[in-house]
Amino acid sequence: MPATNARPGKIVCVGRNYREHAKELGNEVPKEPLIFLKPPSSVVREGEAIVLPPASSRVEYEGEIGVVIGKTLKQVSESDAARGIRAIIAVNDVTARDLQKSDSQWTRAKGFDTFCPLGEESSKLPDLDSLTVVTRVNGVERQRGKSSEMVFSIPSLLAYISRIMTLEPGDLVATGTPSGVGPLAHGDIVEVEIPGVSRVSNPVKESR
Repeated sequence: MPATNARPGKIVCVGRNYREHAKELGNEVPKEPLIFLKPPSSVVREGEAIVLPPASSRVEYEGEIGVVIGKTLKQVSESDAARGIRAIIAVNDVTARDLQKSDSQWTRAKGFDTFCPLGEESSKLPDLDSLTVVTRVNGVERQRGKSSEMVFSIPSLLAYISRIMTLEPGDLVATGTPSGVGPLAHGDIVEVEIPGVSRVSNPVKESR
């Protein structure tokens, strides 16, 4: 059995994969998937705190559907990509929004320690076209999106990425966030859930 709590070898993220999210941030929908990386050191698990860094005054949640890779994918078709999925997990792509806007690259904004809460892997692989992701802050729903609303489907994303870099077992692909992103503050509890599949809940605290 895979070590489901091991850190991913790499975390490949997709930006602006929901039209309404691109619109709410004043961005165009990309013609090809917009990808970036988060460091494995940003991973935390259920119940671990998201720490607000002093360098940012605007840290936001981004609930996402995460895909854990189960076998090596290199220059594969969409159908082969779909067969290479090990699990679907809840992901919170925590982002320092002010730093994302000020920097030409997103590494700093996305890469702080604790900025990638991950849920548990599901024992069953659900239908990729019928997934829903929900984000709640202090019990109040803030985001709800469906995989069917994505600009680029999960298999097409994996196939695209595999033509750039080899995806290896244990790697994570975060497939983009729906509209409704917003700020986090000290004392908040933020939860990302893929109903019936995976969830992760984390307290938010200031850095000491």
